[in-house]
Amino acid sequence: MTHRTQLQNGITAIAVENNAADIIAARLFFKAGSRWESPTQSGLSYLLANTITKGTPNLSAADVAEKVESVGASLGADAAADYFLMSLKTVSADFKGMLHLLGEILRSPTFPEAEVALERHLTLQHIRSQQEQPFNMAFKQLRQAMYPQHPYGVSVMGTEETVAQLQQADLQKYHQDHLRPENLVISISGCLTPEEAFALVEQVFGDWQNPPRDLPPLQLPELSNNPVTQQLTQDTQQSILMLGYLAASVHHEDYIPLKLLNTYLGNGLSSRLFVELREKRGLAYDVSAFYPTRLGRSQFVAYMGTAPENTAIALEGLHQEVQRLCTVKLLPEELQAAKNKILGQYALGKQTNAEIAQILGWYETIGVGIDFDDQFPTYVNCITPEIAQQVAQRYFSGDPYITVVGPETVDFEALGSRQ
Repeated sequence: MTHRTQLQNGITAIAVENNAADIIAARLFFKAGSRWESPTQSGLSYLLANTITKGTPNLSAADVAEKVESVGASLGADAAADYFLMSLKTVSADFKGMLHLLGEILRSPTFPEAEVALERHLTLQHIRSQQEQPFNMAFKQLRQAMYPQHPYGVSVMGTEETVAQLQQADLQKYHQDHLRPENLVISISGCLTPEEAFALVEQVFGDWQNPPRDLPPLQLPELSNNPVTQQLTQDTQQSILMLGYLAASVHHEDYIPLKLLNTYLGNGLSSRLFVELREKRGLAYDVSAFYPTRLGRSQFVAYMGTAPENTAIALEGLHQEVQRLCTVKLLPEELQAAKNKILGQYALGKQTNAEIAQILGWYETIGVGIDFDDQFPTYVNCITPEIAQQVAQRYFSGDPYITVVGPETVDFEALGSRQ
């Protein structure tokens, strides 16, 4: 059973007692991430994630690493578009000490300039290396077209221009502005009672006070659907094709039907795209679809890797398969197979304490609440072929955003005349 409470300083705490293994996992979610960055500071939360564990007034980066590794624990940080996360996993006997260490890191990081300079350098190298990968280049082009002047249009790592300018003071300010108690959800799962978990959270974080200034307001540009077609010539052994459609946020009623359509269309070896375009027609090296969960408007993307000489016909086939969702109603057995797959994968994704803490903390952070975990199967099972087709028609009837990266160019006018 899942329990939830709130501390006086605004921290939301979630606890699940699970004694299947002698492990306790904690996830600390902040309502932060790249969505809250200014355009000139893209990559700031990513750099913060890579430097926040590098020292406190009492501990160096080496001291932190030694304390964690000496007990075989794992402790780290991560940044995404819609959240900033700190993670902890350890055996039960060491959890109290490790949570105190995490509290010290979180509340008083020093961001040593030498560590900031090193992580900034490594981030720039990573950004440059992605420019050599056709998939990453195709997704970069697609993302920028779909989200102009919007944080979702930029990699969470930022750009070379923005990351090169980030300094220690920028990290300190972002930390002070966003990593505050009222912005925090702590989710704990493992070998301790909810009462023990909440008492420990109170002990470590109960006296942490919010800064006097309010949270910075979130101001994002309005998104409009303006599909464009882009080609990037690159000397590669295959062409990468991507179709993108602006889609629903996690709070929209179409969110779960779109998740189910994504599962049917592009999830796994039995998916429609894999069977039709790879197995039957031999057009794809790799083919799939993805629809990320987002606080703001998300994107539904179908993509394929194909031989350069097959670029035009593969793109046509990919588009036709997405359009088919609008014109051909799914058979009951097709829909049921997709439901079985998504619910099976959902259940498998909650086997460990780390996975349980992750999903419950995430649901609370994005505002759907911890009850969404129990409601999800019911929502999925309520979807009919008619609902699935209506949702597909709302999002996929129009022209998609198209990006092609590869050695061959496509005559899109000729391609359009055949469709």
